[in-house]
Amino acid sequence: MKHRLGSFFSKRLGRKSAALPRLSLVRPPAVTYAIGDIHGCLNELVALERKIIVDGGSIQGEKLIVMLGDYVDRGPSSSSVIEHLLQPLPSGFSRICLMGNHDQMFVDFCRSPSTSSPWLGLGGDETLASYGVYLEDLSRHPLPSQLRALVPQDHLDFLTSLPVMLSFDQYCFVHAGIDPGLRLDMQADDVLLKSRPHQFNWANFGESFTVIHGHTPVDEVDLRGRRINLDLKVYETGRLAALRIAEENCQLIHTS
Repeated sequence: MKHRLGSFFSKRLGRKSAALPRLSLVRPPAVTYAIGDIHGCLNELVALERKIIVDGGSIQGEKLIVMLGDYVDRGPSSSSVIEHLLQPLPSGFSRICLMGNHDQMFVDFCRSPSTSSPWLGLGGDETLASYGVYLEDLSRHPLPSQLRALVPQDHLDFLTSLPVMLSFDQYCFVHAGIDPGLRLDMQADDVLLKSRPHQFNWANFGESFTVIHGHTPVDEVDLRGRRINLDLKVYETGRLAALRIAEENCQLIHTS
């Protein structure tokens, strides 16, 4: 279910002030595949997963897929993406899903729906449409009753359960990034979910780990340095990438 952890890890981390969970693996998987922002693009996700399953089919040991968040908004199939993530992977593969800021906004909207929510202009209307919720029906079907009837509870349970960080060995996985001036156990949830790389000085980042994230769209994935951004703006470009990590070797797998 959801982020099925298999037999090889894990423990929860987090400062007392952190509202959202963080995970750490006791020992790393044989191979890890990190996938950037999905944004409602089910076809691209399925195509990439097929390549990953073929790639990992001959590898012995645990094979982990790490989803970096933002499963909803902008693309046409947000509800189907979440339903897909709730399904089990083939034997030998596990999946950990991290929370993105768009996922958090969707949950917040469902808890307190409002037609004036800024989220609606950030792709939220496409997410609602994927569930069959339409704002023009409000005169006959009030928004709270539509959400209760059409958004499955297990989708909301899944999203509210998501951690905001995963770490093992020399790798840290988050949705948006970190503050390079702070230790991992001091990172604020808002930084992990919403920050942009330009907000911080990465020039003197002296840590011995690599940060793998999405959130800020890039034209190409740059594997150099200690920060790797996997958000290729799939809802516009149709391009989705996975970072394949085996020990210290990193390679990219693309949908196209």
